[in-house]
Amino acid sequence: MSRFRHSIAFVVPTKDRPGDLRRMLRSVEGEAVRPDQVVVVDGGDRTVEDILQEIPGLPLEYVRVYPPSLSRQRNAGMERLREDITLAGYLDDDLVLESGALERMLEFWERAGDDVGGAAFNITNEQGPYGTWLKQFFWMDGWRRGAILRSGYNTTICPVDETLYVDWLFGGATIWRRRVITEFPYDEWFKGTGYLEDVDYSYGISRKYKLAVVADARVEHLSPPIRRDRNFILGKWQVINRLYFVRKHPELSPALCFWAFLGQLLVNGGKAVVGTEQGLFDRARGNIAGLLSVMRGRLEQLGGILK
Repeated sequence: MSRFRHSIAFVVPTKDRPGDLRRMLRSVEGEAVRPDQVVVVDGGDRTVEDILQEIPGLPLEYVRVYPPSLSRQRNAGMERLREDITLAGYLDDDLVLESGALERMLEFWERAGDDVGGAAFNITNEQGPYGTWLKQFFWMDGWRRGAILRSGYNTTICPVDETLYVDWLFGGATIWRRRVITEFPYDEWFKGTGYLEDVDYSYGISRKYKLAVVADARVEHLSPPIRRDRNFILGKWQVINRLYFVRKHPELSPALCFWAFLGQLLVNGGKAVVGTEQGLFDRARGNIAGLLSVMRGRLEQLGGILK
């Protein structure tokens, strides 16, 4: 019998990455403590249902959502939760759990008060804050980890050395109380990859519940690079989706958001000029296109996949 009072489920949205999905599920299967339910929500052009037969050590279920949309896939997976599940979260298909990660996470929840609504794994291979002095000037980042600035920009979180309470949590490595999931669905305005859908979701929850990053529940995020031909759409998302988020929350400032957009354009354009990331020319063009769109009074719902 489990020594933990909670039962836990994972929802895994995936699209056309069978190798990554297989690697992630095997890392979960290798844990000494395993989840009580895992729902794989497939939005791929080619289905991955056969992979589930390769992972006999997990209680896997398969859901098909097509055409793909990260927010819709997450909501669809949560609709399949068993009645006995008390904690549920999302795992990206390109994560790998380090040994003991799930046990450490459940130990955190054993001690957590009722005012804690969500907790994230500690992504150990994330890059820490850089260029913060410039980004801070433009209200794009700050020295406090995991903050939401009045501009609507979110500061860097991981990696952390000790458990940290924050204003937002990334979407693909986070556990929520069951009642929080019932109360807060993902906003399906965010289409496709759903840029900023996790910031929007978790920040709304943080107005009512505490959010934490659990330092010793460690994972790696082995994310493939953004496709170069996707940089233009990412640049538009950086403007349009951010402004949509800011307008949802009256305590945030559209004026500071536009000031941050200027910094975003300078950062993308500057990196492109010095040659560190050639695709950033297209991202800067996307920033300009997004600004022109919102200045005409339009907030486009933009779909698409980045990787």
